[in-house]
Amino acid sequence: MSRIIAFALLIFLTLTASLMLPTDAWAVASGLGVSSGHLSLCPASDNCVVSQSGDRKHAIDPIEYHVDRNKARETLLKVLTVVPRTSVLEQTDNYIHATSKSRIFKFIDDVEFYFPPNENIIHLRSASRIGESDLGVNRRRLEQIRLALGDLNI
Repeated sequence: MSRIIAFALLIFLTLTASLMLPTDAWAVASGLGVSSGHLSLCPASDNCVVSQSGDRKHAIDPIEYHVDRNKARETLLKVLTVVPRTSVLEQTDNYIHATSKSRIFKFIDDVEFYFPPNENIIHLRSASRIGESDLGVNRRRLEQIRLALGDLNI
Protein backbone atom coordinates (compact mmCIF):
# COMPACT_ATOMS: atom_id res chain seq x y z
CA MET A 1 0.00 0.00 0.00
CA SER A 2 2.83 2.41 0.79
CA ARG A 3 4.28 1.78 -2.69
CA ILE A 4 1.01 2.90 -4.26
CA ILE A 5 0.96 6.05 -2.15
CA ALA A 6 4.59 6.78 -2.98
CA PHE A 7 3.92 6.25 -6.69
CA ALA A 8 0.83 8.49 -6.60
CA LEU A 9 2.83 11.17 -4.79
CA LEU A 10 5.60 10.95 -7.39
CA ILE A 11 3.11 11.39 -10.22
CA PHE A 12 1.46 14.30 -8.43
CA LEU A 13 4.77 16.07 -7.80
CA THR A 14 5.94 15.51 -11.37
CA LEU A 15 2.73 16.87 -12.84
CA THR A 16 2.74 19.81 -10.45
CA ALA A 17 6.35 20.67 -11.29
CA SER A 18 5.70 20.43 -15.02
CA LEU A 19 2.79 22.84 -14.70
CA MET A 20 4.52 25.24 -12.32
CA LEU A 21 7.97 25.48 -13.86
CA PRO A 22 8.18 27.75 -16.88
CA THR A 23 9.35 25.90 -19.96
CA ASP A 24 12.75 27.61 -19.96
CA ALA A 25 13.29 26.67 -16.32
CA TRP A 26 12.38 23.06 -17.14
CA ALA A 27 14.95 22.98 -19.94
CA VAL A 28 17.72 24.19 -17.65
CA ALA A 29 16.71 21.85 -14.83
CA SER A 30 16.49 18.82 -17.08
CA GLY A 31 19.88 19.19 -18.78
CA LEU A 32 18.63 19.95 -22.27
CA GLY A 33 20.86 21.51 -24.88
CA VAL A 34 24.25 20.73 -26.35
CA SER A 35 27.19 19.92 -24.12
CA SER A 36 30.62 19.18 -25.61
CA GLY A 37 29.03 18.75 -29.03
CA HIS A 38 26.39 16.24 -27.88
CA LEU A 39 22.73 16.24 -27.02
CA SER A 40 21.82 14.67 -23.67
CA LEU A 41 21.59 10.92 -23.40
CA CYS A 42 18.18 9.32 -22.99
CA PRO A 43 17.07 8.08 -19.58
CA ALA A 44 16.44 4.35 -19.13
CA SER A 45 12.70 4.78 -19.81
CA ASP A 46 11.21 3.98 -23.22
CA ASN A 47 10.00 7.52 -23.91
CA CYS A 48 13.06 9.03 -25.59
CA VAL A 49 15.10 8.75 -28.79
CA VAL A 50 18.45 10.34 -29.61
CA SER A 51 20.80 10.23 -32.60
CA GLN A 52 24.02 10.59 -30.62
CA SER A 53 25.33 7.87 -28.35
CA GLY A 54 21.97 6.21 -28.08
CA ASP A 55 21.76 2.57 -27.11
CA ARG A 56 19.81 0.25 -29.38
CA LYS A 57 16.47 1.00 -27.71
CA HIS A 58 16.87 4.78 -27.94
CA ALA A 59 18.85 5.20 -31.18
CA ILE A 60 17.54 7.09 -34.20
CA ASP A 61 19.50 8.14 -37.28
CA PRO A 62 20.43 11.80 -37.70
CA ILE A 63 18.95 13.71 -40.63
CA GLU A 64 21.31 14.31 -43.54
CA TYR A 65 20.95 17.46 -45.60
CA HIS A 66 22.43 18.48 -48.96
CA VAL A 67 21.85 22.23 -48.93
CA ASP A 68 23.44 25.15 -47.14
CA ARG A 69 23.29 24.80 -43.34
CA ASN A 70 21.23 27.98 -42.92
CA LYS A 71 18.76 26.79 -45.56
CA ALA A 72 18.43 23.43 -43.75
CA ARG A 73 17.88 25.23 -40.44
CA GLU A 74 15.28 27.61 -41.87
CA THR A 75 13.47 24.73 -43.59
CA LEU A 76 13.40 22.77 -40.33
CA LEU A 77 11.95 25.80 -38.52
CA LYS A 78 9.22 26.05 -41.18
CA VAL A 79 8.41 22.35 -40.83
CA LEU A 80 8.13 22.74 -37.05
CA THR A 81 5.47 25.42 -37.54
CA VAL A 82 3.13 22.81 -39.03
CA VAL A 83 3.83 20.01 -36.55
CA PRO A 84 0.66 19.90 -34.41
CA ARG A 85 0.87 21.42 -30.92
CA THR A 86 4.58 22.22 -31.34
CA SER A 87 6.30 25.48 -30.37
CA VAL A 88 9.91 26.53 -30.85
CA LEU A 89 11.28 27.83 -27.56
CA GLU A 90 14.93 28.43 -28.36
CA GLN A 91 16.98 28.73 -31.50
CA THR A 92 20.61 29.52 -32.13
CA ASP A 93 22.71 29.06 -35.25
CA ASN A 94 23.36 25.40 -34.34
CA TYR A 95 20.53 24.37 -31.98
CA ILE A 96 16.73 24.33 -31.87
CA HIS A 97 14.63 23.41 -28.84
CA ALA A 98 10.89 22.91 -29.30
CA THR A 99 8.13 21.35 -27.25
CA SER A 100 5.23 19.23 -28.43
CA LYS A 101 2.10 18.66 -26.36
CA SER A 102 0.00 15.53 -26.50
CA ARG A 103 -3.51 16.07 -27.80
CA ILE A 104 -5.59 14.85 -24.89
CA PHE A 105 -3.57 15.09 -21.68
CA LYS A 106 -1.24 17.90 -22.84
CA PHE A 107 1.90 16.04 -21.74
CA ILE A 108 5.00 17.90 -22.91
CA ASP A 109 7.81 16.37 -24.95
CA ASP A 110 11.10 18.20 -25.50
CA VAL A 111 12.32 18.05 -29.10
CA GLU A 112 15.89 19.09 -29.88
CA PHE A 113 17.91 19.53 -33.06
CA TYR A 114 21.67 20.08 -33.22
CA PHE A 115 23.64 21.15 -36.30
CA PRO A 116 27.26 20.14 -35.60
CA PRO A 117 29.97 22.23 -37.28
CA ASN A 118 31.49 20.91 -40.52
CA GLU A 119 28.89 18.13 -40.91
CA ASN A 120 25.80 18.05 -43.09
CA ILE A 121 23.64 16.33 -40.51
CA ILE A 122 21.09 17.31 -37.92
CA HIS A 123 21.27 15.38 -34.66
CA LEU A 124 17.92 14.73 -32.99
CA ARG A 125 16.53 14.10 -29.56
CA SER A 126 12.92 13.84 -28.45
CA ALA A 127 11.92 12.90 -24.92
CA SER A 128 8.78 12.89 -22.81
CA ARG A 129 9.06 14.81 -19.57
CA ILE A 130 7.07 12.30 -17.57
CA GLY A 131 6.13 8.64 -17.73
CA GLU A 132 7.87 5.46 -18.72
CA SER A 133 6.55 4.88 -22.24
CA ASP A 134 5.34 7.12 -25.03
CA LEU A 135 4.06 4.28 -27.26
CA GLY A 136 6.58 5.36 -29.91
CA VAL A 137 5.30 8.93 -30.26
CA ASN A 138 8.71 10.62 -30.02
CA ARG A 139 10.25 8.34 -32.68
CA ARG A 140 7.26 8.75 -35.03
CA ARG A 141 7.34 12.54 -34.65
CA LEU A 142 11.00 12.73 -35.63
CA GLU A 143 10.51 10.33 -38.53
CA GLN A 144 7.63 12.49 -39.81
CA ILE A 145 9.88 15.55 -39.60
CA ARG A 146 12.58 13.62 -41.49
CA LEU A 147 10.06 12.75 -44.24
CA ALA A 148 8.85 16.36 -44.48
CA LEU A 149 12.41 17.63 -44.83
CA GLY A 150 13.08 14.98 -47.48
CA ASP A 151 9.98 16.09 -49.40
CA LEU A 152 11.37 19.63 -49.29
CA ASN A 153 14.67 18.37 -50.78
CA ILE A 154 17.02 19.45 -48.08
